[in-house]
Amino acid sequence: MINNKTYKLSALSLALTAVLTGCSDNDSSSSDDVASAASGNENFTLQLLHNADMDGATGALDNVESFSAIVGALKAEYPDNTLLLSSGDNYIPGPRYFAAADDSMSFISGVNEAGNGRADIAFMNAMGYQASAVGNHDLDGGTEEFASIISASGNYAGANFPYLSSNLDFSPDANVSGLVVADGQDATDIPNALAKSTVIEVNGERIGVVGATTPTLASITNTGDIDVLPDSATDTVALAAAIQPAVDALVADGINKIVLLSHMQIIAVEEALAELLTNVDIIVAGGSNTLLADDNDRLLVGDTAAGDYPLSFSDADGNPTLVVNTDGDYKYLGRLVAEFDSNGVLLTSSLDDAVNGVYASDETTVENLNGHINSEVTSILTGLQLVLAERDGNILGNSEVYLDGRRSQVRTQETNLGNLTADANLWQAQQYDNTVQISIKNGGGIRDDIGLVTFPPGSTNEDDLTFSPNPANELVGKSEGDISQFDIEGTLRFNNSLTVMDITAQTLYDVLEHAVSSVENVSGRFAQVAGVRFSYDPTLNARIADGTTVTQVGERVRSVAVVDADGNVTDTIVDGGVLQGDPTRTFRIVTLGFLASDNDGVGGDGYPWSFPLVNEVALEDAITEDGNATFADAGSEQDALAEYLQAEFAGDTSFNTAETALANDERIQNLSARTDTVLP
Repeated sequence: MINNKTYKLSALSLALTAVLTGCSDNDSSSSDDVASAASGNENFTLQLLHNADMDGATGALDNVESFSAIVGALKAEYPDNTLLLSSGDNYIPGPRYFAAADDSMSFISGVNEAGNGRADIAFMNAMGYQASAVGNHDLDGGTEEFASIISASGNYAGANFPYLSSNLDFSPDANVSGLVVADGQDATDIPNALAKSTVIEVNGERIGVVGATTPTLASITNTGDIDVLPDSATDTVALAAAIQPAVDALVADGINKIVLLSHMQIIAVEEALAELLTNVDIIVAGGSNTLLADDNDRLLVGDTAAGDYPLSFSDADGNPTLVVNTDGDYKYLGRLVAEFDSNGVLLTSSLDDAVNGVYASDETTVENLNGHINSEVTSILTGLQLVLAERDGNILGNSEVYLDGRRSQVRTQETNLGNLTADANLWQAQQYDNTVQISIKNGGGIRDDIGLVTFPPGSTNEDDLTFSPNPANELVGKSEGDISQFDIEGTLRFNNSLTVMDITAQTLYDVLEHAVSSVENVSGRFAQVAGVRFSYDPTLNARIADGTTVTQVGERVRSVAVVDADGNVTDTIVDGGVLQGDPTRTFRIVTLGFLASDNDGVGGDGYPWSFPLVNEVALEDAITEDGNATFADAGSEQDALAEYLQAEFAGDTSFNTAETALANDERIQNLSARTDTVLP
């Protein structure tokens, strides 16, 4: 037997073969289901298809057609016993999000009326999604835009499924309060709606589905007046207590099979919830892009599994709970086929890793499943591609090197793209105010690389990866290395505004401690900087804060220096982990408006500025001339990068600073990989 599920006969085919030939295959859950039906066994088989985080790289559009074919093929194996669910982050502000608002998209079936983010929902409607958790990026455009994306409007159908979260109270927010419906209703009766839970009937069985969202939500997206529970973003016990009542209400309604769609950003939180909750059978994790897979799953080139599929736990009552997750961007479809006894207890003995696991979204999987691409998905995709092609022809600059914006890199170390966009923000701020010295932004705001990552022919070894500048696109006149509007919109897809303000030496120290406080969790708070360099030791105590309350003072930052354009130290802030000089002396900095926004005394991503901000200026209000690049608002980070590229790296001059290994990083020096050379 070939040890690769995409080359096996489908489980349903095996089951039918067993019935017709008199043979049996005790390892096939579908075969068991056929046998159970013949014998009157009351066990129930459920096929759960799932994914999350379709929000990421622009390359997700390269995967969606194959993904749709795989969904269709696997649904056909269990036509009456399948659930298709998302655990959130179904879209994100960026090229395809904004392309959906182009007037041409009003003529595309499934969208029918142009609007930000609507094409992503149209993809999901075409494939038949039945419920989704509320993810953080679903709210990035604010609550008014969130409502416009999931609500029906004119010829636009909105989401043909409910969005769920048991620990969010939507009622205080005027933009979304009208979408709130009673919990526990049938999903087909509540499209375009918000609830804690829903019920989906699957072949006569009522399956309960509950949603949950990371309690860090208010610090990482635009929640408006939505209340987030629990008050403490780090109290997992309190989080479980906020979710459990929604589960209990379904149990009280006679439902004994329950799925939790959990968008927690860090899979360790879902793992903890599995042992704290009761009566939850399956948790579909989201937000962490964690690829769980069996040993016999065929993964895309360069990918490795972070754990087994599924992860198995015992809940607070000792009953089995499974946790599943996949990587995002439509790269994989997760599949869990599980059997339940008559009491709704999940039978772990029914799990078959020849069936369960992740299915890679590529032609090989489609061919081996005999799948067929969803024609409506193709229509929506074609419409988006036509809009995006025009933007790829708007050239702003050139780089002769790969620009590293990979999530694993920009959230853990200095990268050349992080440096470039931090430099661009500083350059833009200095056009307005030449006293600005420092630029700080969060790595989580960089959403994609600019360039090409490939393996040489015949290799799948990660050590053999090659990194190249942007490939040419001859159809739109784009040469190798050119950086276009499309590239900038893709990597800086939030297009944050820029804010200039004064901070003290003490605040700068605290901010940098915060920036490296969760590097081991690949957190979006990790900084990318210009005008300053610093070192840190990740083995020392991290700064821990819950809101404005600091429960552990950080010790990781060892050296900090403010530097001029030539890299010369102009001020020593920290030496040997000790703050130097007058802690109240001030520095003029530029940062993202998101990070500078006041949320109960802390900034976005929990940045510990001192509020109210001192001498704060929003560049979008201060800069009135568009400059040479006009596609993005003046004073925004997309505009800053575009204008900087045109000024410094266009024509005969290309950006040529290659990405460096961790041991060679200069601005952000990780002392587990190198010695400290921040100070002279």
